[in-house]
Amino acid sequence: MKITDFFSLLGGLALFLYGMQMMSNGLEAAAGNRMKQILEKLTANRFLGVLVGAGITAVTQSSSATTVMVVGFVNSGMMTLKQAVWIIMGANIGTTITGQLIALDIGALAPLFAFCGVAAIVFVKKQQVHHYGLIVAGLGILFIGMEMMSGAMMPLRESEAFVSLMTKFSNPVLGILAGMIFTALIQSSSASVGILQALASSGLIGLPNAVFVLFGQNIGTCITAVLAAIGTSRNAKRTTVIHLLFNIIGTTIFTIVCLLTPLTSLVESFTPGNVSAQIANMHTLFNIATTLLLIPFGTYLAKLAVKILPEKKEELEGVMHMEFIHPMETKRDTQIGLSAIAVTGIKNELHRMINMAKQNVDSSFLCVKEGKKELLEEVREREDYIDYLNKEISKYISKVLVNESNPDDSQYISALFKVCGNVERIGDHAMNICEYTKMIEKQGISFSDEVKEEIDEMRDICGEALDFLGQIKDNTMENVKAIEDFEQKIDDMTEDYRKKQLVRMQKGTCSEEGCIIYAEMLTDFERIGDHIHNITKQTDMNYTNTISNE
Repeated sequence: MKITDFFSLLGGLALFLYGMQMMSNGLEAAAGNRMKQILEKLTANRFLGVLVGAGITAVTQSSSATTVMVVGFVNSGMMTLKQAVWIIMGANIGTTITGQLIALDIGALAPLFAFCGVAAIVFVKKQQVHHYGLIVAGLGILFIGMEMMSGAMMPLRESEAFVSLMTKFSNPVLGILAGMIFTALIQSSSASVGILQALASSGLIGLPNAVFVLFGQNIGTCITAVLAAIGTSRNAKRTTVIHLLFNIIGTTIFTIVCLLTPLTSLVESFTPGNVSAQIANMHTLFNIATTLLLIPFGTYLAKLAVKILPEKKEELEGVMHMEFIHPMETKRDTQIGLSAIAVTGIKNELHRMINMAKQNVDSSFLCVKEGKKELLEEVREREDYIDYLNKEISKYISKVLVNESNPDDSQYISALFKVCGNVERIGDHAMNICEYTKMIEKQGISFSDEVKEEIDEMRDICGEALDFLGQIKDNTMENVKAIEDFEQKIDDMTEDYRKKQLVRMQKGTCSEEGCIIYAEMLTDFERIGDHIHNITKQTDMNYTNTISNE
């Protein structure tokens, strides 16, 4: 093999991988976040779940991308572990489409595909056309890369050392290991299968030797999901375990079948003389058959994953942390469904913030009314936690917005950024109210029973409003109206209490210092109502419908 052949091989591999990346990016941009809606609606049924997983992977040309997306969904609480099983099974079927496309041998048309795709990108201004242009151009470049690799590897047929190496793959263990390691390195089973087909097209390997490499490639593709699951929830990690179990079980079964039966010869007989098609057909058969075998046992796979990774005590107890947001969700390889995953994670963290703010508001009024200074430190600790979450969520949102290409999704995520700030401000006002306790004690101020009753009423209405805010999932018109009513009631109460305070001042039944503190408390009370109202105004759009109707 000449040095020029080696350069051609590297160039062909580069074009092949880049073509796949272009296709994937184009398909993701054209259809990406709508897939979340499909998943939510259809994954309740195992057969529909399998079909959805297969369809999405066929579209994105990557089972790894689908699995990583599923890991993100499970991690954010959008999908159960049981639902994830069916998607993963389907993803393994969908990934075989790339091999089938390669087996069609449309290399002669590859330059035309590349030209048409690039022309659509360069000469058409419409963004949607650019997405489809990427798909077509990527397909063309992929096939050009295949042709270059096949041509570059032709001289290797004369190399006794290389031919000898290929024959060693007839050993199941060596073949599986080779396929597994190579696929793990390039993190794409579609690409590694394509390279295997290129070797076959050059006459360097036949199906009897290639099958074991092929089985190993299915195991190796799990590495992307395994890497994505680092730092995620327990359930998200179990999703990757299910993916591994599926492929290990399938590989074990098919290895035994190929060794003990004439399955390989049977697959060869379907397309004699076309090893590339034979590899594609075996790949498809492997994944479809394994899925059919394991569908009845999907629930048991989920249970086995739980046994392999059992529950453990929360290591982060007492430490400030985010429960629903993890770094992996901002990586480019999770672009499919990224907005859906991000929004769910952000919403869940915001609900945590709202609950903390509610606790602080409740404690602060109680602290002032009853002079419970012991609550002050507790409120301060929660306030520090709220500030921490505000900072971390804001940083996360900034990262998500950098990768977000959909204007509607960007708008909604930006609105959640403002919501985060408003929740933090509610916490600040609760802290302000609580701090008045020190002034009350220092100046020996005592409130009348009438004022204490008003403080109780302020505490109750704030608690009701924040409870309601924490419970709602979508801003329907009814929910928005309910929050508006709460805010109006808080405004009316503030005005009424100010008038009553003026009367008390005129009668001389309250001290000057007590009046000042109470007036400040009323301002904080009113501001809490304003921020609660702001939260609903900023997210007053039906996000779900926005995405599904695109």
